[in-house]
Amino acid sequence: MKRLFLSLTALVLATASFAQKKADELAKFATEIIDQGKLKQNNPEEVKFVVTNIGKEPLIIEQANPTCGCTIGDYTKTPIAPGATGYVSAKFNAANVGHFTKTLTVKFAGADDIKNITITGDVLAAEEYDKWKTDNPNAAIVKAAPATTPAPAAVAVPAKAVKPTGAKKAKTITKPTPVVTPAVKS
Repeated sequence: MKRLFLSLTALVLATASFAQKKADELAKFATEIIDQGKLKQNNPEEVKFVVTNIGKEPLIIEQANPTCGCTIGDYTKTPIAPGATGYVSAKFNAANVGHFTKTLTVKFAGADDIKNITITGDVLAAEEYDKWKTDNPNAAIVKAAPATTPAPAAVAVPAKAVKPTGAKKAKTITKPTPVVTPAVKS
């Protein structure tokens, strides 16, 4: 009986010592969803997902695959030191007009699960995109921001566009300005 108990205990301990971790215990993405906003048809744009190694061992991205043939991905191929960052990039082909949501799967060495990351946006026909771009000249700045951004910074903005008269100064108000994180191209 003791021999059976010792054998079972040894088996449980051995199994526990070889158990793999979850991807969320090894790596943290800055954002798991990037909204590309409006894209011009047949004009693909690349996005980069930044991943940080939150583990104590070097992090290795074993695979980064699209779930359809619409995206092409690249990723950091060298081990990522603890606390350091790497990337997974994706490019949507933008051939068809309409809304899209595409998922990539990422497999880390030492993790028994996969992590899903997503790109989304809307593809417009060339004429419609050009009209939208003309009507929204600052849209390129906004669309490059990932789905989650840090808190906005405060900036002093004139309250009126009227020139002050006499010795009075124009009043200013503090208004948040969106923080923009442009997509990085490699």
